[in-house]
Amino acid sequence: MYPSIFNVDVPCTPAYNPIVFRVPTGSAGQLAATHSEDFESFYSNCPGLKVIVPSNPYDAKGLLKASIRDDDPVIFMESEQMYGDKGEVSEGEYVLPIGVAEIKEKGTDVTIVSFGKIIKEAYKASKILQEERISCQIIDLRTIRPLDIDTIINSVKKTNRLVIVEEAWPFGNVSTEISHQIQNKCFDYLDAPIEKLNTADTPAPYSPVLLQEWLPNANDVVAAVKKVMYQD
Repeated sequence: MYPSIFNVDVPCTPAYNPIVFRVPTGSAGQLAATHSEDFESFYSNCPGLKVIVPSNPYDAKGLLKASIRDDDPVIFMESEQMYGDKGEVSEGEYVLPIGVAEIKEKGTDVTIVSFGKIIKEAYKASKILQEERISCQIIDLRTIRPLDIDTIINSVKKTNRLVIVEEAWPFGNVSTEISHQIQNKCFDYLDAPIEKLNTADTPAPYSPVLLQEWLPNANDVVAAVKKVMYQD
């Protein structure tokens, strides 16, 4: 996985949870449908399981340590394409709370919710939109279940618009659940319908050209943000 995590030293004592499964998720590049599947929604549909999907080395280390110390079984999902990612990680001991999303970028005009490696496209889109004076608040879920819906609700109450970016097939996924909960709990705060971006509704292609079209990208995020910003 991420270089910083290989050397995490956790003693094997009864105080630590032995039920932590580390599994790959999402597109692994040119490996087609055989090795490019996304099952966050599948696992999060199982009562009692906790599902974690980090997007950067710092979060990965802190959440992995938290998973090992947790009393419940944890599915720790990571993108194979992020195994070479580098980032600043504290050498000291730290543990990040499970079930707590993080606001990665503060903004006022639109809330963008994402997780895992696809959140990088949200960061790219935010830079493009800044040039047009559109301010994006980006939330990294980090944990899929339990879902920190309160952080999303508080953000939507401020921005009044929501775009969800998820590397998953469009039917019955995490973004669908978020859309339902937001419309149920803060409908009156929405100034536009929620937009969600997913992969195409097909198995992952092998061709790099088709794969690029299959995945959500920064231009897709920009278009979705403008759609919720300029609703008639």
